[in-house]
Amino acid sequence: MESPRVGVVRESMLHRPLLIKPALGKTKSRGLSYPGPDFVFGTGTTVQDGGVPEAISSWHSHTMSTRNREAERDFIALNREGVKSGLVTAKELHQYRATHDIRRQPLTREGFRRSAPARIPPDASFGITNRPSTPISELMEYKFAQKWLEEQHAKDKILQAHRHKKAQLGRIQDTRTTMLRKSRPLPEPPSMWKMPRFQQLMERERSVNLIKDLPLLITACQVAVLIAPGGTSSGHLSRS
Repeated sequence: MESPRVGVVRESMLHRPLLIKPALGKTKSRGLSYPGPDFVFGTGTTVQDGGVPEAISSWHSHTMSTRNREAERDFIALNREGVKSGLVTAKELHQYRATHDIRRQPLTREGFRRSAPARIPPDASFGITNRPSTPISELMEYKFAQKWLEEQHAKDKILQAHRHKKAQLGRIQDTRTTMLRKSRPLPEPPSMWKMPRFQQLMERERSVNLIKDLPLLITACQVAVLIAPGGTSSGHLSRS
């Protein structure tokens, strides 16, 4: 219940919080206008489950709104017209763009190029093929494990061959000089003790054998000289 007011009550007084008197048992009003009691606050929810009624009753299509879009300046056309007018420097072209204005026409739906439809064969089936069934006989024979072991052995052989080849490529081949450096002469066994007279006898026997074999050595040298190339030297040696 509002207390009686004295004087003229204007409608503008009901929108000013300082002039509004609070009613008994109610909160003080802020002077805001509210809709009627039948008004429902919030937004209405429309259920779109993609069913048959929605597909039959409505058809949603997107359209390009070109009304609110501002047309862009066509700088290519401005440069072309400036060159036709005889302007070649950057300053003259800048002044020409400031005094002239050419806009591009807004793109419409017909301005977009539609992509060509994909060429799909008529008998093509979409989807993923199912995995072939595993034969039970091979599963019971432990064939998959044996196949895996064979593949691992083949991989190990290839790896070992690669390592052996790599080791051979990185190894330095031994030459005669390196072999001689590595080899050591065998130590000569100490000779047994002999009497001095027997040592002189053995030296005499060696000299006698050498004198006996001297004709054979001379004959062998002559044969080698005859067989060797070069006629003059071989003939001279044979005559001598």
